[in-house]
Amino acid sequence: MIRALIAACALLVSQGALAAELTLDAVLRASARHQPLVLEAMARQRAADARTLAAQGLFDMVFETEAQARPLGYYDNALADVKLTRPMTNNGGQVYGGYRISAGRFATYDGKNVTNGLGEVRAGAVFSLLRDRLVDERRTKLAQAEGDAAIADLDRVMVAIGVQRRAADAYQQWVAAGLRMRTYRDLLDLARQRQASIERQVQLGARPAMLAVENRQNIVRREALLVRSEQDLAVAAQALSLFWRDDLGQPIVARGEDLPAAFPDGVAPRLADTTTVLAGRPDLQILLARVQQAQLRGDLASNDMLPKLDLRVEAAKDFGPGSPTRAPGEVLFGVRLSMPLEQRAARGRLAEAQADADALARRLRLAEQQITADLASLRVQVTGAERLATLAADEAQLARRMAEAERRRFALGASDFLPVNLREEAAADAQLRQIDALYRHAAARAELAASLMDGASLGLE
Repeated sequence: MIRALIAACALLVSQGALAAELTLDAVLRASARHQPLVLEAMARQRAADARTLAAQGLFDMVFETEAQARPLGYYDNALADVKLTRPMTNNGGQVYGGYRISAGRFATYDGKNVTNGLGEVRAGAVFSLLRDRLVDERRTKLAQAEGDAAIADLDRVMVAIGVQRRAADAYQQWVAAGLRMRTYRDLLDLARQRQASIERQVQLGARPAMLAVENRQNIVRREALLVRSEQDLAVAAQALSLFWRDDLGQPIVARGEDLPAAFPDGVAPRLADTTTVLAGRPDLQILLARVQQAQLRGDLASNDMLPKLDLRVEAAKDFGPGSPTRAPGEVLFGVRLSMPLEQRAARGRLAEAQADADALARRLRLAEQQITADLASLRVQVTGAERLATLAADEAQLARRMAEAERRRFALGASDFLPVNLREEAAADAQLRQIDALYRHAAARAELAASLMDGASLGLE
């Protein structure tokens, strides 16, 4: 019964320890939701969306009203005018409609203000035939704002990928620091256990007293290594707290109890060819969007070099009692022409936009070449780091076997203190090299996932 209770307690304790282990997925989820840089990028995206809404307001309907009265004077009269205007979305012109009504006596030169008793209704439109027909300032501003919103969204993705890569690296550095600390702690425990055995053998006269002093010196040196490793672990935990946060977004400092038992597998990047990766890279899409914005500025500058030729069409009709000459409906056609004689401003803006587009296109080609080279290099690094990690694991296993055999020989009196100490330190060094190899492999995989823009493997939905 007692054995059963002890086994159950041990099982519960082990399950609690496993549940307390901090995983990479937990860090990545917390970072994606609460890391301030990610939240800042999301805020910038909302601001860009708000600017797009403001640019859409350039096409809002405008309501105008005007009223005037002349109660004193020979021509005593009153006039009220209401007008609605909406810019066209596919032309630089506008459509409008209105109603006006007047009463009283008007001078001959104000005859256009006179309406019949129930007022006049009118509707019309202005069409741009040359300048502003295909491109105008309103549509260009809206397109630029939409481009800025798209760039902000792509930048948010870039920031999130970068933050998640740094979060994975911070977690892996923390795990590596914890495993190094455990290695030094195990090394120190071996020396402490041996000290008790040596002191008993010294008391029995089987070993010289100097051996106990030498082992105590070795204990002090290993304690110093442990202290430095604990400091490194504390520093790594502080760096990790920038990414591991609670539900309120507050940093959490990892404890030693949160360390996993072994180095985790880490990020598993997807397999994708270079062409697919280049097509989905947000940084390349940002450059492409900026090229398009430069082309929009060039199109607007070319538009400003054209003559301004507008066609106006309007229909109006008066209602109610009044002059019979105003009773029939009226239709009006008119054109207006204006032409810039000097176009230096437009030519300068056109040349600037073309130069910007050319510079951005060249930067885009260089970025594609750089990304292609980086991906090839990272794939080589991942493959090489994996092989080195396998070799380091084999070396560590062999070094541990040698150290264990040497300790057994020392316990039987067939070996001396120096070989045992050297074997133990060689095994510890091999263990540390294995930890470093595992860290480099995990770091290379995380870097490759970031270059592939593999948000799923980095904890991004």
